Amino acid sequence: MTIRVLIADDQMMVREGFSVLLGAMPDIEVVGEAVNGRDAVERVRELAPDVVLMDIRMPEMNGIEATREIVAADGAAKVLVLTTFDLDEYVYQALRAGASGFLLKDASARQLADGVRVVAAGEALLAPSVTKRLITEFSKLSETPRLMPAAAQGTYGDLTERETEVLVLIAQGLSNGEIAERLVVAESTIKTHVSRILVKLGLRDRTQAAVFAYEARLVRPG
Repeated sequence: MTIRVLIADDQMMVREGFSVLLGAMPDIEVVGEAVNGRDAVERVRELAPDVVLMDIRMPEMNGIEATREIVAADGAAKVLVLTTFDLDEYVYQALRAGASGFLLKDASARQLADGVRVVAAGEALLAPSVTKRLITEFSKLSETPRLMPAAAQGTYGDLTERETEVLVLIAQGLSNGEIAERLVVAESTIKTHVSRILVKLGLRDRTQAAVFAYEARLVRPG
């Protein structure tokens, strides 16, 4: 099954470079390019890609706003944020807006292709350790603690003790396999727990689950 990708970046060389790298992969097809956030939103509607490689800093509409609109449209497209720095202050905002993960622009061709495949498959956390570090850093920088919204408390209460435990381990950056090993259960069991957590909390993917856990103070940074 071919993964359809849209590349959104205001720099032509970046778009062309990623297009060439991904186009060489037999299971990936670059279906289009966008020069800014607004263009990305429109192109997603037209082309229905599986994955959007989204730059953050673009004219007219930045990648955060574009990500929010794409996710709100409730389509199948998943957003993979592109950034120059692994602690870009805007990346955390993009994750909260609904991005499924992030990737550095200096990633190798293999890392780029693998990242697209992972996000397309719904795994979301491209590099758990790095994503955990990013969430941790920007939770520390938050001026005021973000507590879980009152509206979410009832839903959160529906989680079982084991599901809560799995949610905490997701936020700590562990993969399904690592969680299974930690809890001494089958990986398929963990996948089931993750699916139930997402449904109960109304979340899109593992990245949003990790952000939720930090903001609900289930996991404290540091």
